[in-house]
Amino acid sequence: MVEYLWSDEKAAECTGLAELVYRSNLIGSDRSVCNWGGGNTSMKTVEKDFRGRDIDVMWVKGSGSDLAAMTAEQFTGLKLEDIQPLIEREHMTDEEMTAYLSHCMIDGRHPRPSIETLLHAFLPFPHVDHTHPDAIISICCAENGKQHAEEIFGSRFVWVPYVRPGFALSKMIAQGVKNNPNAELVLMEKHGLVTWGKTAKESYDQTIAVIREAEAYIKRRSAETQPFGGKACDALPADERKRIFADIMPVIRGLVSDQKNLLLTWSDSDEVLEFVSSKHAPALSQIGAACPDHLVHTKRVPAYIPWNPSENDSNRLIELIKTEIARFKDEYKAYFERNKQEGDRMFEPAPRVILIPGLGMVTTGKSLAMAKVTRDLYHRAIAVMKGAEALGNFVSLHEEESYNVEYWPLELYKLTLAPPEAEFSRKTAFVTGGAGGIGSETCRRLAAEGAHVIVADINQEGAEKTAAEINEQYGGERAAAVRLDVTKEEEVRQAFKTSVLKYGGIDILVNNAGLATSSPLDDTSLEEWNLNMNVLGTGYFLVAREAFKQMKKQNNGGTMVFVGSKNSVYAGRNASAYSSAKALEVHLARCIAAEGGAYGIRVNSVLPDAVLQGSAIWDSKWREERAAAYGIEPDRLEEHYRKRTALSVNIYPADIAEAIAYFASDKAAKTTGCMLTVDGGVPAAFSR
Repeated sequence: MVEYLWSDEKAAECTGLAELVYRSNLIGSDRSVCNWGGGNTSMKTVEKDFRGRDIDVMWVKGSGSDLAAMTAEQFTGLKLEDIQPLIEREHMTDEEMTAYLSHCMIDGRHPRPSIETLLHAFLPFPHVDHTHPDAIISICCAENGKQHAEEIFGSRFVWVPYVRPGFALSKMIAQGVKNNPNAELVLMEKHGLVTWGKTAKESYDQTIAVIREAEAYIKRRSAETQPFGGKACDALPADERKRIFADIMPVIRGLVSDQKNLLLTWSDSDEVLEFVSSKHAPALSQIGAACPDHLVHTKRVPAYIPWNPSENDSNRLIELIKTEIARFKDEYKAYFERNKQEGDRMFEPAPRVILIPGLGMVTTGKSLAMAKVTRDLYHRAIAVMKGAEALGNFVSLHEEESYNVEYWPLELYKLTLAPPEAEFSRKTAFVTGGAGGIGSETCRRLAAEGAHVIVADINQEGAEKTAAEINEQYGGERAAAVRLDVTKEEEVRQAFKTSVLKYGGIDILVNNAGLATSSPLDDTSLEEWNLNMNVLGTGYFLVAREAFKQMKKQNNGGTMVFVGSKNSVYAGRNASAYSSAKALEVHLARCIAAEGGAYGIRVNSVLPDAVLQGSAIWDSKWREERAAAYGIEPDRLEEHYRKRTALSVNIYPADIAEAIAYFASDKAAKTTGCMLTVDGGVPAAFSR
C-alpha cells in the first residue's frame, strides 16, 4: 500500500510556490504513484504583474521535469485570464496550443509548460494532481476497467476514454467533472488519475486515498487468481543468474548498439522473476505499454527470449538472444514504416527491455541513469499488468496510438532539453592505475566528455575517492571503483565482470597501472626484474587480453591505449628492468593492434616522461634513485627534466590524459599501432 508522506510540520515551512514544490516532491518520490519524468501538478494563486496589479496565475510543472526532484525554477507561471477562454473553442492543434501558451507565460524565462497544462487550467480547483499510480492504471488498463471503477468509487469518478494528452482531452475532463457534481477524481483510460483539492494537503490526501482504495480492491481480487497464470519455470540460483548476466551482457550490448551505443543494466528482483518465468509472460509482454509515459522509455513491447532455463545452456541462450533481437529490430522497422508520417525519423530499432525466463531482464539506455529509468518503468509495467490480470484481461494502447505517442512532437521536444552528447557519451572506459596521477586525471578527462568509467587500482581507497569525485561532479553513477592487482589473473577477470555487470560492456581500455625501480644492472635483483615484468608486462597482458575478449563479444570495435614511457624507446641508465618492461608494453600494444584490426579494435600507446605531479611513483624511492643516476639532488629533478626537453616544459598528468583522450576518440578512428610521445621533446628518445 502506498505510504502517506505528508508532514504538517514541513508543510508549514512552505509558502506560495514552495507548497507546490513540496507536494510535487512527495508525489514523485514514490514511483508506484508517479513515473520518472511523468505526471504533473499545479496550483492557482494571485501574483503581481510587472505593473504591480493582482492577476490570477496558475503554476504548472515545466515540460521534461521530474516531480521527485523539481525545484521552484522548474515550474511555469501562466495568466489564467488568457487561458480560460480557450475552453470555448471547438478545436485546437498541438502546435496552436503550444504557441498560444507561450504568450500566456508571466515570465519568458520559465520552461515550456507541461503538455497537460490545459487539463489543470480547465478544472476550477486551486490544486490539481495528475499521476500514474500502478493500482489506478491497472484498473484503467483492464478490459472491464470502468465496471471495476464503479464497484470501487460508485458515482464519485469520471471515466475518460483514451485520448492523447492535449486540448481535446483537457476539454473532455473538464466537461465530465462539470457534468458530475459528485466527482472527486478522473480516471483516464490507459493513462492515469486526476485529483484535486482546495489546499495542497487536501489534494495530496485525495491522491493517496484514491490510490489506497484501488489497491485494497485489487488485493482482494488478486487472492482469487494466480499471478500471470502461474509459474512456467523455476528461476536459476542467484549466483548462476549473475554469472549468466555477466556472460550475455556484452553480447546484448553489441547487438543493441549497432546504430548508437547503449549502456545496460539488469534486474532479477522477485517481481521480475515472477513475471518472466510465468505462463502468461510470452503473450502478455507483447500486448503493449501500460501507459504513454512508460512507452516513451520502454518502447511499445520488450524483446522476449524463449529460453528454457532448466537447460542452463548459455550458448543456446546467446543464439536465442541474437535471433530475437534481430526479429525485434525487423518488427520495429515494419511498425515504423506502417505508421510513419512526413518528417519522422526512426529511433534506433533496438529493444529497450529484454526479458529472459528464469533469469530476469536487461534494459538499455543512452546512459546508465536512463537504462535504470527504463528498468524502473518496466517494474511499474509489471505491477500494472499483475493488477489488471487480477481484474480481467490487460489491454493497452493499440499500435497507432502507441506510435502517435512515441513520435509525438510534443514528447520529442523533451529530448531536446537534455544536454548535448559529448565525445565519449554512451561509452564505457576501464582505467587501470586509476587512483594515480595520470590515471585519475584520465578518468576525469573521459568523464568530462561523457564516459562512464571503471576506476581500477590496487589502492581501493584511492579508486573509490576518484570515483566519488566524478560522481559528485557528474552524477548518474558515471564512475565505479574496483580493487585490482593487475598481476592476478582471477582479479582481472572479476574486475571486468564487475564492469560488465555495472555498465554492460567495455569500449575503452587505458592500460596505465605502473611502478618504477632504478638500479645499475649488476645491482638489479631477480626480484626487482620480476616485479617490473609482472606489473608492466604480465599485468598489461592480462588486462588487455580480458578487454580484448569483451570487445570481441560485443562485436562493435573498441580502443585500447597503453601508457608506456620515454623508456619504451630509450635505453634508460640504471633502469634496465623498468625500461625493458616498458619496451615490452609498446610492442605488446603493436601486436594486439595487428590482431585486433579485424575486429575494429584499435591499440595505441602514449609515451610520457617525467610526470612528477600527483604520481605515487615519484613520491617513492624512484625519485631518489633517478636523481642519483643524474648526480643531482632530488629537489632539482623537476628542473633537470624540464631543461633537457627541446621545448623546456614540464609534463603534467593532464597532458597525458589529453593524449589518451585523443587516441580513444573518433579523431583517431583510422590510427592503430601508433606511439605518441608527450615528453616535451627529449632528443635522445626521438624515433629513428
